[in-house]
Amino acid sequence: MSLEAQLKLFSERVENCLKHSISTDNSIHTPLQEAMLYSLLNGGKRIRPVLVYFANQFCGGSLRLADPAATAIEMLHSYSLVHDDLPAMDNDDLRRGKPTCHIAFDEATAILAGDALLTSAFESLSKPQQGYTAEQQLAMVYCLSKAAGERGMVLGQAFDLSHVGQPLTLDQLKQMHALKTGALITCALELGALSAGELQGERLKALTAFGEIIGLAFQVKDDLLDIEGDTVTLGKPSGSDIERNKPTYPALLGIDACKSLLEDLLQEAHTLLQPYGEDAADLLSLANYIVRRNY
Repeated sequence: MSLEAQLKLFSERVENCLKHSISTDNSIHTPLQEAMLYSLLNGGKRIRPVLVYFANQFCGGSLRLADPAATAIEMLHSYSLVHDDLPAMDNDDLRRGKPTCHIAFDEATAILAGDALLTSAFESLSKPQQGYTAEQQLAMVYCLSKAAGERGMVLGQAFDLSHVGQPLTLDQLKQMHALKTGALITCALELGALSAGELQGERLKALTAFGEIIGLAFQVKDDLLDIEGDTVTLGKPSGSDIERNKPTYPALLGIDACKSLLEDLLQEAHTLLQPYGEDAADLLSLANYIVRRNY
């Protein structure tokens, strides 16, 4: 199956899970659930859930057992986008070609929808699930907690917001995005392994290292697309990083050096997973896609 077909298949799979995870039935205030669903189901590449599924298959797992982890990672990612778009943070009006949550609803509803998506992610991982051991579920909850909180994504976002307009060294920029972007991408791969029962071992270690590589590549590519992409294709305003004077890889290294870095990272990813042969083919195809995408 081609990568394009797999992306479509797994995107539809996780979207079906997301639709069934949130319902307006028996709600005393349906705008909350409507805002959650609006933010979850308004498109997106679904890269993180796909990484969960690919890592699960890489470790010989079951897609059914990967569904809760794929659902959780996308819920958490969506919560972060809802909050990032708020006036107190990036103050964006457009996300994936549509009005952001606080524009489509209101600011208070957006904050609460983000809060609910965050907690629902942990509900997805921790609810009783036939085929999981308690050790697996605890490991998954810990993995997502560590990646999302004050040692991961939230810390990276706080650092980013506090350094707008300030010069950063390359090491500072890498550390910031390892937390803000890379931690959740690595977590998606680890969740896929954990859902397959791979609680330790060489494949889990390889996926962690692979996540760190493609997490950096993902951010470098995003920074380039902010310059070279267009608003219609990106689904959000292009040039927004430049307008806000945010620290980016192109601003620090230059466009040509960033493109060279992307190719180096891609080669590093291939070298890392080469020993696993065909088992790693899907993961490497996705790495190629992350580096070569145009949105």
